[in-house]
Amino acid sequence: MSDPHEVTCVHGGDRRVVDPTPGKVREQAIAVEGLWSGLVRTEPGVLSGWHHHGDHETSVYVIDGRVRIEFGPGGARAIDAGPGDFLHIPKHIVHREVNAGSTPSQEVITRCGTGPLTINVDGPEPLSG
Repeated sequence: MSDPHEVTCVHGGDRRVVDPTPGKVREQAIAVEGLWSGLVRTEPGVLSGWHHHGDHETSVYVIDGRVRIEFGPGGARAIDAGPGDFLHIPKHIVHREVNAGSTPSQEVITRCGTGPLTINVDGPEPLSG
């Protein structure tokens, strides 16, 4: 992606759409060994597909809109975030993002790890009982 001996700048128009999950648009800005960073957008009323990020730890910074992360057995747990909030999604956690708001959400995502960035799955483990 870049020269390891130079500081580089990725302009907004230079990002490219990568790593699809239904309901999300991911624009890659930086991809070097062990690090991925980009911009993610979700339109209002959209639920992403269920997925996890393999061996990557994920940091999410919410710029605009509301973001709900659903996770856990049966997808029964959730956490909400808004502008200025950070989220941490540990590796291998099956989850989906929900934009229940009336405006698009926009987040800066940074991942640290190796292997595939996103693994789309049918859903989380079912609730036991």
